[in-house]
Amino acid sequence: MAQRSDPFERLLGDAADEGVYPGAVWAVGDARTTVSAGAVGLLDPARPGEPMRPDTLFDVASLTKILSVWAVTGTLVDAGKLDLTVPLGSFWPEAAGRPLAGATAHHLLTHTAGLPLRANLRHLYGSDPQDVRDGVLAEPLRHRPGAAVAYTDRAALVLGYLAEHLTRTPLARLAEDRVWAPLAMSETRYGPLPAAARRRCAPTEYDDATGTYLKGTVHDFSARLLGGACGIAGVFTTAADIGRFLRHLLVPVPGTFSAGWTAASLRVHTGGLTPPRGLFWHPAPGTEPADGVWSHFGFTGTGLWASPHRDRWAVLLTNRLRLTRDPGPLARVRDLFRGLAFP
Repeated sequence: MAQRSDPFERLLGDAADEGVYPGAVWAVGDARTTVSAGAVGLLDPARPGEPMRPDTLFDVASLTKILSVWAVTGTLVDAGKLDLTVPLGSFWPEAAGRPLAGATAHHLLTHTAGLPLRANLRHLYGSDPQDVRDGVLAEPLRHRPGAAVAYTDRAALVLGYLAEHLTRTPLARLAEDRVWAPLAMSETRYGPLPAAARRRCAPTEYDDATGTYLKGTVHDFSARLLGGACGIAGVFTTAADIGRFLRHLLVPVPGTFSAGWTAASLRVHTGGLTPPRGLFWHPAPGTEPADGVWSHFGFTGTGLWASPHRDRWAVLLTNRLRLTRDPGPLARVRDLFRGLAFP
């Protein structure tokens, strides 16, 4: 095997050889350029002749929360359509009289609203999307808003519903019109993917219902229940498109969320509560808030990091879920990758 000279390629290629994931695509850059990018490993271990490619499409799982919900929320705040500090029940009829009535969008963005942890939506509320929506909004809170930090997918789901209420527009269209199109993210979209795009999509987990590995269909069961597009998950994209998005955090492009929204989000909003959170972002594992490196990860094996303070961004996309649900080996690779990207 030829020796890998690029430190990113060496780290990520060795991890692929060790079975941490079938393959990976990465990009690291600053406000001006991409300083390192590439692909290692295989698209699918069942097809050893097909390598992972830089333009591979990935089911990015919870990165949807950043690429779609967080970004769309920023455009609403910038436009004066959403005040993060106003109780939801005072302006959103669906929330009025419900447990969430006294919570705010700020509580949702910091995971302090008291929403229950993730659960099987179909088991709780059935398969009708409106029944799911009604059930999620009616669910009792685990604690009063602002009392504790507890990560839950439901925060992104509710924020997506709120954005749709405020604009009378589906979340997928909001993300396309307000974020992805202005940033020239032409490869980014909610699934299911069309056949042509599916061919270069990294597969995720085996699906008993179809007897195949999911490829171009979102892995997250809640997103599938809701037609493939919601605040929780459902976005498919490439490392290059995420790079365009992250560069915007360093050098804003007119026409989408502002530098002010980014600056406000990438700071601690949870006071003395632990773990510390920004607005949907969290300090990168292995760093302190003062280090200024913020991150978000996806269950399928994806991750992104941004630091306007250091003029640096990074994205690492893998399909580790094709091989394992054990997050430990990838977590160790992510820490080493972050150390290389933000020395």
